[in-house]
Amino acid sequence: MLDPFIHEIRVTWGDCDPARIAYTARLPWFALDAINAWWEAHLGGDGWYQLELDRNIGTPFVHLSMDFRAPVTPRHRLMCEVWPSRLGETSITFSMLARQDGTVCFEGTFTCVFVIADQFKSQRPPADLREIIAPLVRSV
Repeated sequence: MLDPFIHEIRVTWGDCDPARIAYTARLPWFALDAINAWWEAHLGGDGWYQLELDRNIGTPFVHLSMDFRAPVTPRHRLMCEVWPSRLGETSITFSMLARQDGTVCFEGTFTCVFVIADQFKSQRPPADLREIIAPLVRSV
């Protein structure tokens, strides 16, 4: 089995609310940042921006699901483990487990569809992407 992909996020004071924990709305942002980092790590530095503008491949989200387990604070780095858990005919689902100091803070699934960006028309993932993603798919 390959080493898991883990994206480290520095949670700051500005990410927090008066209760001294990360704003709820920041958690999906952290998750999407980690998924973009996964793309960059596996596509040689290219993430969503380059897929969209340079390759005309869009991946809009069609589903997000998150379960919150423990508060996220600035005390420790947020370590987001990301992996593709499903590769469909026109979609990809990422799973995530986010921990701070060994404690699970949230987990979730995030499904995107592949589209021709300038037409916003569904498409199959290009063969080169499928070749990269398929061996990395693992169940939740």
